[in-house]
Amino acid sequence: MAAAGRLVAVVVTHNRLDKLKATLARLLDSPAGELAAVVVADNASSDGTAEWLAAQQDPRLDICTSETNRGGAGGFEMGMRRAMEHHAPDWLAVMDDDGRPAPGGLAAFHALAMHRQPAAAADGGGWDAVAAAVYFPDGRICEMNRPSRNPFWHGREFLRTLFGGGRSGFHVQPSDYEGVGMQIDVTSFVGFFISAAAVRRIGYPDPELFIYGDDGLYTLGLTKSGGRIGFEPSVRFEHDLSTFQGKAEGRGKSGGTSEGKSDAAQRGRFVPLWKAYYYHRNLLLLYRMAAGWLFWPVLLVIVPKWLMKLRHHRGGRRAFARLMGHALRDGLLRRTKVPHARVLELAGEG
Repeated sequence: MAAAGRLVAVVVTHNRLDKLKATLARLLDSPAGELAAVVVADNASSDGTAEWLAAQQDPRLDICTSETNRGGAGGFEMGMRRAMEHHAPDWLAVMDDDGRPAPGGLAAFHALAMHRQPAAAADGGGWDAVAAAVYFPDGRICEMNRPSRNPFWHGREFLRTLFGGGRSGFHVQPSDYEGVGMQIDVTSFVGFFISAAAVRRIGYPDPELFIYGDDGLYTLGLTKSGGRIGFEPSVRFEHDLSTFQGKAEGRGKSGGTSEGKSDAAQRGRFVPLWKAYYYHRNLLLLYRMAAGWLFWPVLLVIVPKWLMKLRHHRGGRRAFARLMGHALRDGLLRRTKVPHARVLELAGEG
């Protein structure tokens, strides 16, 4: 058995069979000692994914299928639960269907010092979760998957963000990709490794979040509970977002999730419009967890900026305003049990 013990991958997919095929091929190239099983959470795909998966013969594959598209949040909850209950993992490796380990990426995870020197890890040198360094296939750093440190908890990041650093102020720096491992607070679900012990301690992602922010809330929640997340540049993943580069890089997908997928929405129009509800509601939940008592003054800054997005939604401004109003109300009340059909109705798509 490899140094980290039983590693089980969890892949969430929805209607992107070509991406899924590439990801599973890469994963199953790893020997069983490095990767014990692969759980595929199929979010009600209708593009032939179910039929293709049913024809696969690798005994390490375990397929669980939802009758409806539960979004990335529901997919990860379903897949992680299946992995924990059926595969006795020591660690989980979590990813979207377009994210996959670089060649040798899983071996690099097993080679981390905390696995080779368990006594040192037990004395505080280990991580409860690990964020990989995520790159585009062409080798550039994938901006949307840069891990971050909560600026409300760390003075240096707070000042850097406050004085013009913007998003870069609290995310790991490009130079950190060439360094040694460092502690972070928040990361995405592309190249995210979490110990089974940590999952047992904090549970699963909230499936009611549907899309946007579920990874940020889950990983920040782990940190807030006392867990330690490490960014390990030696563990490399690639995120195959070539379809979106040069357009709206990181546009959110109905079946996937990553905190950075909000970037395109931040800049312009939500397509389809219903995504605006989840984006703003879930971001309020994330800001509240991150900022603590500072959430309320932060709210006075961000809400006017959000309302200015009305100008990007000509022809749908009334529906956008309606979605925004419900998102603000539900986010402030921490209300996540809103049926997706209701969100579609608010968007005029029900």
